[in-house]
Amino acid sequence: MFQFQRAYHRSNERPSPARDQEVSYGLNWAIAGRGVIVKDKVFHNLETSELQKSGATYPDCLSGIPLHVRGDVTGGVPNVSKAQFAKVLKLVTFHLSSISCLYVQDGAIGSSAECDAKVRIITDNPSAVMLLSNVLWKIPYRAISHDTSPLTIYATSSISNNIKTLLGSGTQYANGFAAADIERSSLILCGKAFADSAIVKNALTAMAAPVLSARGGLPVPGWLLCFGGSIVLLFAPVEIIRFCSEIQNALLSVDCGAAICSKGSTVLFPTKARREPKLFNKPSTAIIVSSDSTGTIPSVSKLSPGQAAYHFLAGYQDGKFVPAYSRGPSPADPLTLANSLFSHLKEDDTPAYLINAMHSGKYTDGKGFMKLLELALSHNPPDIKTEDFRVGELKGKYRSFLSSKFGKCLPGEFSF
Repeated sequence: MFQFQRAYHRSNERPSPARDQEVSYGLNWAIAGRGVIVKDKVFHNLETSELQKSGATYPDCLSGIPLHVRGDVTGGVPNVSKAQFAKVLKLVTFHLSSISCLYVQDGAIGSSAECDAKVRIITDNPSAVMLLSNVLWKIPYRAISHDTSPLTIYATSSISNNIKTLLGSGTQYANGFAAADIERSSLILCGKAFADSAIVKNALTAMAAPVLSARGGLPVPGWLLCFGGSIVLLFAPVEIIRFCSEIQNALLSVDCGAAICSKGSTVLFPTKARREPKLFNKPSTAIIVSSDSTGTIPSVSKLSPGQAAYHFLAGYQDGKFVPAYSRGPSPADPLTLANSLFSHLKEDDTPAYLINAMHSGKYTDGKGFMKLLELALSHNPPDIKTEDFRVGELKGKYRSFLSSKFGKCLPGEFSF
């Protein structure tokens, strides 16, 4: 028989004392279904103040923690085999089952229940809960118990050497590692990996994509911004977002990641003050930001759905290509994603524009970019003709890259 201490809950919907035992056993079986047997106590959905009483602190943020992903088709991160992940997971769940005090926290990726992926954190470290819960949107109590495909984060701060060396060795593994299996909907964070928010969000974005797609959403590696009372879908090089405070102020979340569904749109991660769920309107316009120092691409130009999908697929950034603007792991083939974007723009008759973020060989500053954005959203950009030979040369670069990457699979509607 499993032993339980009283389960604590973040929301105001706390169970009555008569149902407290029932809640404990329900949580027990749910955790056991994820391979972790509660040895003694489990604390569920504690508030920050309660976590701090348990010794939780905000650790220094880390970067560069190794991330291994099974199911990534972009090749952006090291792979982990099915057998390797299963072995790591077995060791981690065995360790967590031996701990007398566990912490469980629930949340979601996606700012609305209309299109989100529920997440459950199981850990031996209250500090990990406090940091990781800030990455997730709040959800109603017991919402995760009704979800058919929740994601699971296993976070263990104390790890043995045999777990440490299972996926790699070297100084980069000194603070731990992260391993995700998209098929299993599971993320393992060992050591201090929970303190590297970038790799945590990259892994969760990849894991959530199949869930969001199955629920009718279109997960995209872009941003949502509010401009002039309208929601705008923005695809841009991350450097432009990072160094432009004017853009950041207009974003609904500074983290990359959004999902479009039939009823509206959501951002994946809460980076503004509020973490209460919200469904936003569907984007009224799509903006694709490229960077071309030669001036071949006009400052602002209107695109057809096929042209928008083509430039999105290429992800042109001043001589380099970042397909589908995706730098993190993803289970979605860039061409498939571009096809989905094309269908969305065409079916909803959403206007799309291309912005060149460079002028006279330099990146446009924040104020200049916002003026270009305003010009695009006026739906009346100037008709600028570029010298034919430069256009032909750039078109050739696009064709050469895309044909080498995707062969002759491009739809006929896709064009420069």
